[in-house]
Amino acid sequence: MSTKKIDARRLLCPMPVIRTQDAVADMRPGDRLEVTCTDPGALNDIPAWCRINGHRVVETRQQDEDIIIIVEVGA
Repeated sequence: MSTKKIDARRLLCPMPVIRTQDAVADMRPGDRLEVTCTDPGALNDIPAWCRINGHRVVETRQQDEDIIIIVEVGA
Protein backbone atom coordinates (compact mmCIF):
# COMPACT_ATOMS: atom_id res chain seq x y z
CA MET A 1 0.00 0.00 0.00
CA SER A 2 1.34 3.41 -0.91
CA THR A 3 0.16 6.92 -0.13
CA LYS A 4 0.12 9.77 -2.59
CA LYS A 5 -0.63 13.41 -1.82
CA ILE A 6 -2.13 16.05 -4.09
CA ASP A 7 -2.59 19.76 -3.54
CA ALA A 8 -5.93 21.08 -4.80
CA ARG A 9 -5.91 24.26 -2.71
CA ARG A 10 -7.46 27.38 -4.23
CA LEU A 11 -9.22 25.29 -6.89
CA LEU A 12 -12.99 25.51 -7.20
CA CYS A 13 -15.50 22.83 -8.13
CA PRO A 14 -15.12 20.62 -10.08
CA MET A 15 -11.31 20.78 -10.09
CA PRO A 16 -10.64 19.05 -6.72
CA VAL A 17 -12.70 16.06 -7.92
CA ILE A 18 -11.00 16.05 -11.32
CA ARG A 19 -7.55 16.14 -9.70
CA THR A 20 -8.63 13.30 -7.39
CA GLN A 21 -9.90 11.27 -10.35
CA ASP A 22 -6.67 11.82 -12.31
CA ALA A 23 -4.50 10.79 -9.35
CA VAL A 24 -6.55 7.66 -8.55
CA ALA A 25 -6.28 6.51 -12.19
CA ASP A 26 -2.56 5.86 -11.64
CA MET A 27 -2.98 4.06 -8.30
CA ARG A 28 -3.64 0.48 -7.25
CA PRO A 29 -6.44 -0.93 -5.06
CA GLY A 30 -5.65 -0.36 -1.40
CA ASP A 31 -3.46 2.67 -2.07
CA ARG A 32 -4.39 5.91 -0.32
CA LEU A 33 -4.66 9.41 -1.70
CA GLU A 34 -4.49 12.47 0.54
CA VAL A 35 -6.23 15.43 -1.07
CA THR A 36 -5.66 18.88 0.42
CA CYS A 37 -8.15 21.49 -0.77
CA THR A 38 -9.84 24.70 0.31
CA ASP A 39 -13.18 24.41 -1.52
CA PRO A 40 -15.83 23.46 1.08
CA GLY A 41 -17.84 21.79 -1.68
CA ALA A 42 -15.19 19.09 -1.84
CA LEU A 43 -16.50 17.75 1.48
CA ASN A 44 -19.57 16.54 -0.43
CA ASP A 45 -18.19 16.18 -3.95
CA ILE A 46 -15.23 13.88 -3.30
CA PRO A 47 -17.16 11.42 -1.07
CA ALA A 48 -19.98 11.32 -3.67
CA TRP A 49 -17.46 10.62 -6.42
CA CYS A 50 -15.92 7.88 -4.27
CA ARG A 51 -19.30 6.17 -3.71
CA ILE A 52 -20.05 6.21 -7.44
CA ASN A 53 -16.63 4.85 -8.38
CA GLY A 54 -16.08 2.23 -5.66
CA HIS A 55 -13.55 4.06 -3.52
CA ARG A 56 -13.74 4.82 0.20
CA VAL A 57 -13.20 7.99 2.21
CA VAL A 58 -11.03 6.95 5.16
CA GLU A 59 -10.78 10.33 6.88
CA THR A 60 -11.88 13.92 6.55
CA ARG A 61 -10.40 16.68 8.66
CA GLN A 62 -9.95 20.40 8.63
CA GLN A 63 -6.77 22.30 9.54
CA ASP A 64 -7.30 26.05 9.47
CA GLU A 65 -8.45 26.77 5.89
CA ASP A 66 -7.32 23.41 4.53
CA ILE A 67 -9.66 20.46 4.11
CA ILE A 68 -7.89 17.11 4.02
CA ILE A 69 -9.66 14.09 2.58
CA ILE A 70 -8.01 10.67 2.57
CA VAL A 71 -9.33 8.25 -0.05
CA GLU A 72 -8.63 4.53 -0.24
CA VAL A 73 -8.62 3.28 -3.80
CA GLY A 74 -11.11 0.51 -4.51
CA ALA A 75 -10.85 -2.41 -6.90
